[in-house]
Amino acid sequence: MRAHVFKVIFAWLFMSSFFGAMAADQQAASKDEAVAMVKKAVGYIRQNGKDKALAEFSRPKGQFVDRDLYIAALDLNGLMLAHGANPRLIGKNLLDIKDVNGKAFVREQIAMAKTKGSGWVEFEWVNPVSQKIEPRATYLERIDDYFVLSGVYKN
Repeated sequence: MRAHVFKVIFAWLFMSSFFGAMAADQQAASKDEAVAMVKKAVGYIRQNGKDKALAEFSRPKGQFVDRDLYIAALDLNGLMLAHGANPRLIGKNLLDIKDVNGKAFVREQIAMAKTKGSGWVEFEWVNPVSQKIEPRATYLERIDDYFVLSGVYKN
């Protein structure tokens, strides 16, 4: 019995270190990759229309999800239109959501979309890969009455 317990513990430790190493091998996305993802999303919208694009952006295993990089789309009132990492957020108004430091980052994103049309907004958020709160920078571009964004975690 005791030998069996040790084998189970050893197997668990081995698998944990193996899968942990695999996760570490997955490099986090860069800012350039986030910008490229947003530009790809804007092109997809122009080519396929808003409805088809929002559906594609919301597919967790679709072409707009890569490692910790994904596309989200919000309207200018804070309503989540698409989200590649957490489809449960779709249809929710996030206007007043704040990060762990009290920063109303969605309001800042909307202001950026309205005034400049594109740019970066920084805040702290849960990384869907590590499941930890980490500094995040999101790049956004406005299209009509909504904007698309993607971001990087700066761990």
